[in-house]
Amino acid sequence: MPRYTVHVRGEWLAVPCQTGTNTVRWLGKEAVRRYMKNKPDNGGFASVEEVKFYVRRCKGLGLLDHDDTLEVALEDNEFVEVAHPHSEWLKLVELQYCICFPMCCFRYSKYREPEQLTPDAETKVRKSRDVIESIVKERRVVYGITTGFGKFARTVIPNSKLQELQVNLVRSHSAGVGKPLIPERSRMLLALRINVLAKGYSGISLETLQQVIEAFNASCLPYIPEQGTVGASGDLAPLSHLALGLIGEGKMWSPKSGWADAKYVLEAHGLKPITLKPKEGLALINGTQMITSLGCEAVERASAIARQADIVAALTLEVLKGTTRAFDTDIHALRAHRGQIEVAFRFRSLLDSDHHPSEIAESHRFCDRVQDAYTLRCCPQVHGVVNDTIAFVKDIITTEINSATDNPDLKILNPKVAVLQALDYLAIGVHELAAISERRIERLCNPSLSELPPFLVTEGGLNSGFMIAHCTAASLVSENKALCHPSSVDSLSTSAATEDHVSMGGWAARKALKVIEHVEQVLAVELLAACQGIEFLRPLRTTTPLEKVYDLVRSVVRPWMKDRFMAPDIEAAHRLLVDGKASVDAGEPLGFLHIFWFTNLHVWQVAEPYIEKYRREHIPESRPISPTAFSLTASENASHHHHHHHHDSEEYDEQ
Repeated sequence: MPRYTVHVRGEWLAVPCQTGTNTVRWLGKEAVRRYMKNKPDNGGFASVEEVKFYVRRCKGLGLLDHDDTLEVALEDNEFVEVAHPHSEWLKLVELQYCICFPMCCFRYSKYREPEQLTPDAETKVRKSRDVIESIVKERRVVYGITTGFGKFARTVIPNSKLQELQVNLVRSHSAGVGKPLIPERSRMLLALRINVLAKGYSGISLETLQQVIEAFNASCLPYIPEQGTVGASGDLAPLSHLALGLIGEGKMWSPKSGWADAKYVLEAHGLKPITLKPKEGLALINGTQMITSLGCEAVERASAIARQADIVAALTLEVLKGTTRAFDTDIHALRAHRGQIEVAFRFRSLLDSDHHPSEIAESHRFCDRVQDAYTLRCCPQVHGVVNDTIAFVKDIITTEINSATDNPDLKILNPKVAVLQALDYLAIGVHELAAISERRIERLCNPSLSELPPFLVTEGGLNSGFMIAHCTAASLVSENKALCHPSSVDSLSTSAATEDHVSMGGWAARKALKVIEHVEQVLAVELLAACQGIEFLRPLRTTTPLEKVYDLVRSVVRPWMKDRFMAPDIEAAHRLLVDGKASVDAGEPLGFLHIFWFTNLHVWQVAEPYIEKYRREHIPESRPISPTAFSLTASENASHHHHHHHHDSEEYDEQ
């Protein structure tokens, strides 16, 4: 009996086949069915028929025709993968010297949007190329055009060898190591490089630029190792690998061919390798697009998880019976940081109010506590500065991806690389979301702090509950502490001391993404723990928006009645934080979308309508009278009050 090993979203499944006459489509559906059967939420789908996929070989990643029989398409026990199909062509994107944003750039990695140059961009590209041609014709000595590079800048190259100079540059600089960028990230990098070249400051010919765009539109993506850049003159090694594929050398990937020799991939799409003209190799490899493409992804993922951290923290505060008065407008107006004010507003819109009453909040209105721990009452201060950090970094990334980064530029434009410090800053800032989340998980699991069963499980001892889930969160936070060490404080002299102070920006971008990935996982654990805490407060109900979040989690993860395999639950909660349903409207900007086809409803999508309704209706904050609510005058006559009112007591937060 034939047997195949199928990779589905990080899991390997053995799929036996009764007969080799079954089709590739059957194999894909059977693998998906087995995957869904193993998931507590059925992978987020009601039936196998809802799942759209393609099947490709693991070796080379070549696509398989759904209608081919298995005996024709595969060998016995071959390894294959069920993967997400690229969407259909959505719209035509005109590239020009115009403003591009990280969100739009990040969308390039997920959708195959064909590009074309605007007439204005074509004109600027032609003019800049005319400058190069005149330099060559007049035999002027200009760096990188008629000279060598780096230490060889004083070596003048004869006109007969100028094309060879450019090819040699690309080949010698293709010295990266490590795992290749996934195709989605390579595509984003290529999109950003095209955007820079289209500004008309690099001297590339219109013919060559059109060839680059054709490769992008066909998703012919070169093999780009993720390690090797020190950020000197930009990302020389990664961009050289990019250029190497475009000239038909090295490896290349496309949905049609999988990984193969670049010249064969281009040929399969009816494309020809680029023949480099003077200065064109240099034009292709001088830039910060490795740093900025990963930076765009980091900014979008950070923005998404920061919004949802507010929702998760609000749910935890409700379970731990915290006060809402820490989020009053008057308190945060005294320290008017934009992010802090917005986070406090989100908490008010989600927690107990006249608009959204909470039975849980009402149950502890007259408790004996006056103040909550920092991890609860200071969320606006901590989460707020993260939002401010993301906004700051996004502004720098936006400037950088719209800058002409080349050497030499055909105007005196040589922007310095500031983005690496910003990405270090992003990692440090976003890490705070995980650091404070882990402390809230501790409070949820610790019965002396939560008034809930130890580790959120009944029959403790027989069951361990969330004991090790908290350890997982703690380990990720600890890893982040090392990853947050700034790469920008390091520099090593390279290129025989001609590039004697470099940025190390590539590592800054890669570790920022790793930090954000850890933050997403920690918040997934907190989301699960908070929802489990709700179980011990039933039949009391929380506010309507938080009940909707709870319902969403329970649609994929059932309550923790006794110990079971924990990892799939964390994975399911993680998908609720990083996945979202993609809009088919190409004009609508998209945030972070998971690269696989298991798309669930986003936690933010559930809560956002309530937050925005609260914003639109300008709902006043309710301030009910309580034994400990006081004014300075009234307090002189009310000193006999002994019982503290927790829910409405005045909060003296550290500002």
